[in-house]
Amino acid sequence: MDFVAGCIGGAAGVLVGHPFDTVKVRLQVQSVDKPLYRGTFHCFQSIIRQETVFGLYKGIGSPMMGLTFINAIVFGVQGNTMRMLAQDTPMNQFLAGAAAGAIQCVICCPMELAKTRMQMQGTGEKKSSRKLYKNSLDCLARIYNREGLRGVNRGMVTTLIRETPGFGVYFLAYDVMTRSLGCEPDDRYMIPKLLFAGGMAGIASWLSTYPVDVIKSRLQADGVGGVNQYSGIADCVRQSIRREGYMVFTRGLTSTLLRAFPVNATTFATVTLILMYARGVEEGPKDCEQAQPGHHTQMQQQAQPSSL
Repeated sequence: MDFVAGCIGGAAGVLVGHPFDTVKVRLQVQSVDKPLYRGTFHCFQSIIRQETVFGLYKGIGSPMMGLTFINAIVFGVQGNTMRMLAQDTPMNQFLAGAAAGAIQCVICCPMELAKTRMQMQGTGEKKSSRKLYKNSLDCLARIYNREGLRGVNRGMVTTLIRETPGFGVYFLAYDVMTRSLGCEPDDRYMIPKLLFAGGMAGIASWLSTYPVDVIKSRLQADGVGGVNQYSGIADCVRQSIRREGYMVFTRGLTSTLLRAFPVNATTFATVTLILMYARGVEEGPKDCEQAQPGHHTQMQQQAQPSSL
């Protein structure tokens, strides 16, 4: 049931957060010489005006398809790692989260590659005159046929560098927040507290690894027009800094932070409600009561959202 709840919660998070993600990617990879968008809100307005609301949801099929596998990996690895470490401490939460983040990159990297390519397709057009990719699966198939396995895993190193500490910080921040806010058996604000903790943990995680995400997006979007601009990670960093300065690493940050809180809050609300209905309303307070001496609640361990 935890797995099912996590998947549904993650899907809800994707539906809420994908428009913000599209804006983030557009801002991260747009040309500095001929920028299409002046900022986050201008990007939102432009996409809706030029491509309709559906333009904000370009590439959503990829994260939706990869969601089940990513949740299975994150929940499984994080839970097993915590059992191996035996003690529920903030540091162990970081280590378990980092392990989960590293292993799920196998699914996450190709998924985000397809998502990025689909999001960039038909930029500024209400109806694309020539669609290179029909959907996310077609996108990955075409990349594989043209570039092989290496092409499908473009950006794997940067994804690994982002996801490993990112998930570690996420689980650590959530642990610290829930301990600080407390979990009282009869506290009617227990769910709002969990939502707040999840949202703030998502923000902390993104802030800790955002510069790497900018480079990852640029590498995965590189070659869309048939020309590769970057030869690798170091070259991408050098060119980006030389042309745009160090502020390049904050491109799209506003939309990312606007996305981080509601996505994690939505995921948490959905997961929590499903678990409460599945297990009975009384089990939540019991778990909190058992965890009062200083340990995480059972609900927290089993209802961690896996989408940042």
